Amino acid sequence: MAIITYKNVGITAMAAAVPKNVIDNYHYDLDIWTEEEVKKVVDKVGVIERRFADEKTCASDLCFAAAEKLIADNNIDRSEIDLVIFLSQTPDYRMPATSILLQDRLGLPMSTMAFDISLGCSGFISALTVAYSMMQNGGFRKALLLDGETNSKVYSRKDRREAFIFGDAGVAALIERNEKFGESHFSLNSDGSRGELIMIPGGGYRNMSSEETLKEKVVDEYGNIRSDEHGHMEGADVFNFVIVEVPKDIKRLMSATNEDIQTMDYYVFHQANAFINNFVAKKMKLDTVKIPRTIQKYGNTSSVSVPLTIVSELKDNMAGRKKIMMSAFGTGMAWATGIVPFVDCRISDIIEI
Repeated sequence: MAIITYKNVGITAMAAAVPKNVIDNYHYDLDIWTEEEVKKVVDKVGVIERRFADEKTCASDLCFAAAEKLIADNNIDRSEIDLVIFLSQTPDYRMPATSILLQDRLGLPMSTMAFDISLGCSGFISALTVAYSMMQNGGFRKALLLDGETNSKVYSRKDRREAFIFGDAGVAALIERNEKFGESHFSLNSDGSRGELIMIPGGGYRNMSSEETLKEKVVDEYGNIRSDEHGHMEGADVFNFVIVEVPKDIKRLMSATNEDIQTMDYYVFHQANAFINNFVAKKMKLDTVKIPRTIQKYGNTSSVSVPLTIVSELKDNMAGRKKIMMSAFGTGMAWATGIVPFVDCRISDIIEI
């Protein structure tokens, strides 16, 4: 098992950006589904509102806005940012890497190292370990972890299994070295044998984009429609995976690090849907007061959901030292758990673009 410990590295500031276009789920696509069908789905997944980017706005635009807000609010010297990591599965182009375009757009020096990471819902925790590792080894003064997704461009509005769940957002996190942080612990896991549980089967290099992959078709007896270039998720199988593997991983990390789960200040879970999160919290016997939630107002924003929940719900509660347990799972299948200290983390107000 991949359990990693880092010392004296942490997140010192965070900012987030969301599209200004608010989707009211109870009135979303009533021309396709009946009001009764919509209410049944929305009540089950717990997503009341979401944010959709317009056709010209990409994940990079959301991350750029968040990064500019973070830099301005914290009076950051851009010349001291030595590393940019862009985490997304909805990049601007297949090439070049979006991180490199953001390096230029943000006015960062050419000496800045920049690269992309393509991971789904577990991605923020995994990308954090990469950033922490590079920072801990020295040579970098400040790092920007930019995490953005425009899931509204990925899933079919005619497939009600996914049509009411996903939303768009971007987050920027500033990472620095400081002895005040102490130790952070992470557990990272993957199971590619279950890769088909959440997948976009067409449009890549295994199954290249064609007239056939773009063709919409009825995919089940319920009349759901999507193309091979739309994402799809086997919800029941994902649920069965989560309720077994996620609690097991949390317990394993706590045991390996001699941490007591009850002493965590907050538990920040990937905002997959309300039913899954409530089930895991009950199974783990966690204090629900310590579990911030954003599923109801932003939906499932994939890898962005963990940092977005921190920015949205914990902004006024991060003074002093806080120990946060992060847990996320998703496409791959991949899942990750982190025990991450925050010390006087400066969190900006969420901006809309």
